[in-house]
Amino acid sequence: MMNVCDPDASLFRPAVDRGRSDPVTRPSRSYWSNAWLRLKRNRRALGSLWILGFMTVFTLVGPVAWRVDPAAQDLTQVSLGPTLGRRALLVENDPTAAAARPSAGAFEAVGTPTTEAIVLEWQSIAGARGYRLYRHEYPPSGPLDLGLPLGSLSASQRFYIDGFRLQAIDYYYTLVADPSVGSRPDVLHVKLTAQQAITIQQAQRLALIGPHDLAGEFIRLPAHPLGTDYLGRDMLARLMRGARTSLFIGVAAPLICMLIGVLYGGAAGYLGGRIDREMMRIGDFVLALPFLLFMILFKVMFGPGAGESGVAPMLVALILLSWPATARLVRGQVLQSRNFAYIDAARLMGAGPGYIIVRHLLPNLLSVVLVSLTFAIPTAIFIEAFLSFIGMGVVPPTPSWGSMCNDGLRSLISHPHELGFPALFISVTVLAFNLLGDGLRDCLDVRLGSGP
Repeated sequence: MMNVCDPDASLFRPAVDRGRSDPVTRPSRSYWSNAWLRLKRNRRALGSLWILGFMTVFTLVGPVAWRVDPAAQDLTQVSLGPTLGRRALLVENDPTAAAARPSAGAFEAVGTPTTEAIVLEWQSIAGARGYRLYRHEYPPSGPLDLGLPLGSLSASQRFYIDGFRLQAIDYYYTLVADPSVGSRPDVLHVKLTAQQAITIQQAQRLALIGPHDLAGEFIRLPAHPLGTDYLGRDMLARLMRGARTSLFIGVAAPLICMLIGVLYGGAAGYLGGRIDREMMRIGDFVLALPFLLFMILFKVMFGPGAGESGVAPMLVALILLSWPATARLVRGQVLQSRNFAYIDAARLMGAGPGYIIVRHLLPNLLSVVLVSLTFAIPTAIFIEAFLSFIGMGVVPPTPSWGSMCNDGLRSLISHPHELGFPALFISVTVLAFNLLGDGLRDCLDVRLGSGP
């Protein structure tokens, strides 16, 4: 009989390696490295990261690279479209000097028509008891389509100086001579092209010329890549400075609200019982307040004084009224997690409530809080833009994207870039944060996929 403890060696043979063993497909990854790989596979979220990175550089580095004062006014380039600099004619400071020159025609310009002034002169019309002068940017289509009325003039006046919001375009002037009795009025037309110009005094104030430059020379005006607003202020410089205001409020307020809400909701959820009920009733009271109404009341009660920007009252109002939403979210997560086995183990080892909340519960809530933060930031940006748009936000001349939209609304038809650019920046930034929040929610929740 064979001893089972001493088997025969002939019954065994070496195993043959046929290459069927399961190879190691990838090294083990941590939770955050796996989440990052999942995020990189989300093209929308990754593109949003690039957009937000550009906004960060635009906000922080832009004013250093583009050294233009956002409050400086250039009245020679009011409501100007995007330009890289234009040639301008130097003219005398006093446009009335051209009115002394004689005019040969019945109705024509004296001297060169420029954006500083167009001097019109006409010969006296027999029987006229007065004149009416009109200006149009398009050819008049009929006797009633004469354009902007510039004024009613006496019969003795034979010249007029037009300097009202002139641009380097074609103008159609119409002179109507009112007859004394019954006859039809005489109507004279002239088409003039205004040339871009700047006075010597304005050019010296902007440091564009030296002391020896004379009238009649051409100079290069400053570039405005995104145009100017209705006061001649550079739109690019104001967008950069406005980004600092809008993004500071949009990021700082949610961050502080998240910090308060996490600590408050975490403590309420962990302690539970009567303390939890009383703490959450305070949060429910704040949530029941009409948000926009109390935002406006805060601005009125603690409004900015002379020389202040109005950022601080808005920031305080956003923080005081926005933290309960985060507190309720964190409280629900803590109530779900506080009875897990690792929490009981920490209690048995003698850990106190503060240690358990800070070292165990809050780190496990980080993904939820991070996703909630990415959705809270665009909300805060939109609230700031809305309040500034209705005049209850940032106080001029401090720029913000919302106040720039308010300024651009008055000239939307004629100069759409004044409203279009700040509205575009608000829309792109809010959309980028929302898409990033969707991507973070997908990559941080391991239940939504197995990862890359």
